[in-house]
Amino acid sequence: MRPVRLFHFIVSSFLILGASRCQTQPVPVLSGRIEMQPGWRPVLYLVQPRSFGDIAANYAGAVVDSAAIRPDGSFAFDRFQVPAGPVLYELVIQREGSRFANKLMDEDPETANYLPLILEKGREIRLQAEAGRLSASATITDKSIDNQAIVQLRDIRRQAFNRSMRMPARDIHADDAALLERAAQLEQYRAPLMAFADSTASLWAALVAVRWVSPDGDYERVPEFLHRQCGRWREANHPFARQLCELGAPGKLPVMIGDTIPDFFLPMSGGDTLRLHALLGKKLTLLDLWASWCAPCRRENREVLAPLWAQYHNSGFAIVGYALDSSPGAWKTAIQKDAAAWPQASHLGGDTSPFLDTLHVTTIPASFLLDSDGRVMAKNLHGDALRAFVDQFLNQ
Repeated sequence: MRPVRLFHFIVSSFLILGASRCQTQPVPVLSGRIEMQPGWRPVLYLVQPRSFGDIAANYAGAVVDSAAIRPDGSFAFDRFQVPAGPVLYELVIQREGSRFANKLMDEDPETANYLPLILEKGREIRLQAEAGRLSASATITDKSIDNQAIVQLRDIRRQAFNRSMRMPARDIHADDAALLERAAQLEQYRAPLMAFADSTASLWAALVAVRWVSPDGDYERVPEFLHRQCGRWREANHPFARQLCELGAPGKLPVMIGDTIPDFFLPMSGGDTLRLHALLGKKLTLLDLWASWCAPCRRENREVLAPLWAQYHNSGFAIVGYALDSSPGAWKTAIQKDAAAWPQASHLGGDTSPFLDTLHVTTIPASFLLDSDGRVMAKNLHGDALRAFVDQFLNQ
């Protein structure tokens, strides 16, 4: 009887020990397969943005773990302890010879070397991708709202980039028209990303979209968008959302659509100092911010503003030019050469301009379309878009 009892004891102990070992075997929070290509290091890194500004920012995130890509392409992050709640990470692969694990190559979404992902305790994700197109080619099994939204955003960005930003290479400095064209393309690229951020139910995907709209953190041209995003996520009470709102705190963003333009005293080319609101047209006013040294501004003067002025200045349309110049001679010569006969103002302080400081504008060409009360109806329209707005408004 004793040998039998001993046998049962040994078998039971073995089964219990084996079960205990199986239960403690770490389950990979993220695993899958990478199709390797020459020139890529067989290692994946998990990079964690520590602030809103770190998202999609080169060399900014903290490297929290790595996983080797085995000869068969498989990988597993099985040592990483994921926080209980959802956290944003970036899965990154590097080229051979790269010195930094948190280098993000993002000039082209088709070849970006990183993919944002939301990881949380108890959720396992399987991923497949190509090394040379990690972001563009990645597929994941996770069906969470956050990760599905990020994959959707990734596809929207690729489509927008291919449609608007992928153009034949040319020297934009050799053609001033190309500068405005490139600005229009950037606006077209940003539009679907902003529409996504305005509609998604995922805070994380919205934060990534806001960063992809402006990787350098400059929202001067889209302050209304940043303001909307702050309003959407302020109540989320997440540090990243609070940091987003800090970018749009009062006094940091330019005058927005729906605001009334400040009634600033302007030094005019004729020597008078007049209030801006005294110069408003009876129906519509274009406040144009330009400079004699700004080639796209000068072209817009000659090809767009002068014809509009000639056509509509007797029909309730006004233009007020404000130049970021320092030389009175260069400024007035440019006015004459461009036939810019509408009211012109400048503090002649060069880059130092109290008026632009009040508007919180640092980039020209820039413009505001104002109604008869000085309320901003549209901003930064150029070329055909400006002609169409003026035509429609004055002929309705």
